[in-house]
Amino acid sequence: PSSLPVCVTFLGRFYQSLKDNDVDFTPASIEKELLKSCKEAKGKENRLCYYVGATSDAATKIINEVSKPMSHHIPVEKICEKLKKKDSQICELKYGDTADLRKLRVKELRRILDDWGEACKGCAEKSDFIRRIHELMPKYA
Repeated sequence: PSSLPVCVTFLGRFYQSLKDNDVDFTPASIEKELLKSCKEAKGKENRLCYYVGATSDAATKIINEVSKPMSHHIPVEKICEKLKKKDSQICELKYGDTADLRKLRVKELRRILDDWGEACKGCAEKSDFIRRIHELMPKYA
């Protein structure tokens, strides 16, 4: 996979949502939508937003390094590579490792979901909780 999993996944989903919602592919409207998407981002994706300057508390503003190339439909992999040159922390963002979920108790798995503000309806077995966490992982971890 990519050496920039969070960047590629998040921006890929973002690009798709722009196309799905018929957003104008101008840097300004992309920027506006990115700020909106970043408001809802959690975990590692929120860090990414922070690094590109799409959060209210961000220290740097390189948001145009996303909006401008995206307005020309440049692949997200390329955009992420460019961002990596601007801020190497972007490639240190990875989704949480899930191999150790099996070692946790159900109570701890429940707490992970609680922290995310998510529920696990109909979860009885430990495997149900783990499956639910895996489903939500891209969004939060």
